[in-house]
Amino acid sequence: MASDPKFHSFEDVAAHNKPKDCWLIISGKVYDVTAFMEDHPGGDEVLLSATGKDATDDFEDVGHSDSARDLMAKYYTGEIDSTTLPLKRAYVPPKQANYNPDKTPEFVVKILQFLVPLMILALAFVVRRYTKEKAD
Repeated sequence: MASDPKFHSFEDVAAHNKPKDCWLIISGKVYDVTAFMEDHPGGDEVLLSATGKDATDDFEDVGHSDSARDLMAKYYTGEIDSTTLPLKRAYVPPKQANYNPDKTPEFVVKILQFLVPLMILALAFVVRRYTKEKAD
């Protein structure tokens, strides 16, 4: 009969965030991956970047193989106490300056595209009129 899993607080797991002491939270389970740091195909930086948070999304986004998932059992140390997990914050986009379309480079180009042909046309009329008066 298997014993009850050990529960770890989020703060306790988050403290294990060094190359010689690295724990991860994946799908509500805690894994001590310190011994796997050098063997990880993505390098130890990938594992270290996933510490101090729920790394489930990071783990699933990579698309690990079945053998990688089976290997996880070797590093299992317990469950995460879900009451100690920080609340997920809603994404708040950064404040941007008000957009003024009249001050963009595209606006200047559009104005020039309109004015330059008009100026050429006006110049053509002036030259035509001047040369016509000279001929008379």
